Amino acid sequence: MQVTASAHRVHLFSPSSSPALSLPSAKHCRCRYRNAAATTVRMGLREDGPSVAVVGVTGAVGQEFLRVLSDRDFPYRNIRLLASRRSAGKRLTFEDREYTIEELRPESFEGIDIALFSAGGSISKEFGPVAVERGSIVVDNSSAFRMVPEVPLVIPEVNPGAMAHINLKGRSGKGALIANPNCSTIICLMAATPLHRHAKVVRMVVSTYQAASGAGAAAMEELLQQTHEVLDGKQPTCKIFKQQYAFNLFSHNAAVLSNGYNEEEMKLVKETRKIWNDMDVKVTATCIRVPVMRAHAESVNLQFEKPLDEDTARRILEGAAGVTVIDDRIQSLSYALGCHPDVRMHYLHVSNKDDVAVDDRQDLPQDGNQGLDIFVCGDQIRKGAALNAIQIAEKLL
Repeated sequence: MQVTASAHRVHLFSPSSSPALSLPSAKHCRCRYRNAAATTVRMGLREDGPSVAVVGVTGAVGQEFLRVLSDRDFPYRNIRLLASRRSAGKRLTFEDREYTIEELRPESFEGIDIALFSAGGSISKEFGPVAVERGSIVVDNSSAFRMVPEVPLVIPEVNPGAMAHINLKGRSGKGALIANPNCSTIICLMAATPLHRHAKVVRMVVSTYQAASGAGAAAMEELLQQTHEVLDGKQPTCKIFKQQYAFNLFSHNAAVLSNGYNEEEMKLVKETRKIWNDMDVKVTATCIRVPVMRAHAESVNLQFEKPLDEDTARRILEGAAGVTVIDDRIQSLSYALGCHPDVRMHYLHVSNKDDVAVDDRQDLPQDGNQGLDIFVCGDQIRKGAALNAIQIAEKLL
């Protein structure tokens, strides 16, 4: 069975969506990630690059790690692909070279400079410290270390200084841990932080609309399967979420805590405070699963200490790295005039894109231009996970 780089790029009703979303089950798994120009010499593989390990390479984020490494010509002198015993021995083709997936073991990190982890919190807790002991710098995509005070929680466009003391040069074999924030936190703060720097956010109310990809490749496949089943009048198969996901909305499947918030919502609260280094900012969140493949959307209401009008906010966002501003009012005017707008904010617009997309409007009930509504969309697997981790790795070079 072949698993391709397009495995998580398909539209829900694409004719090729079923095979493209199939998960690896054969002994020989060929995952091909090629440069668009086949005749171009790859710049990624180079003798002076770091040695890299990808932990959880067969998962949705693990595959995206490889895609982003290739897309960004990340330099590496060798790469080690690690997964569970079940996946060990499968073969995978990356940038025209064939690799054998290895079982994750403590000795897997010998000689590894950078280890990219996305295999779940329990694996990170078990093997992250082991990798650090062996001299690797671990960039971890799980929640295992995010709230550990001495572990930097980093969005490179937002708080790169948090990891300024960690780099590959002159580290004398010392390892380190860097945590990737939760996907909803990354997407939210990419847009909210530039405004926070200008006018200081004192309260933020976030409602998220989160894609299947946040629960992994198996959830994406089940959504596709359920969609076909429901349209065919069959009972949907419910293994990942234990309820129908296709054509349905429900509260995020994370555990509900004693305060009434679920764990996903509290991640956004706690991680925002840590990243902004502001324990006084008031954050509340409501997180909802929606039946789309891989892009999250978030409605964010911001209350500021200083006045900030929507035009100034838009100019700030237009100048922010990793942010694309989309003015839905201009697009609505295009519809009214009978024009076909080139861009409209929606999930598919940001899927497989590096930037998050944002629109803004004044919060009319707030007096004195001290409130703003923003709507943000971002690819959960890419900027919400793999891209952010590899941007962190780039800062280490």
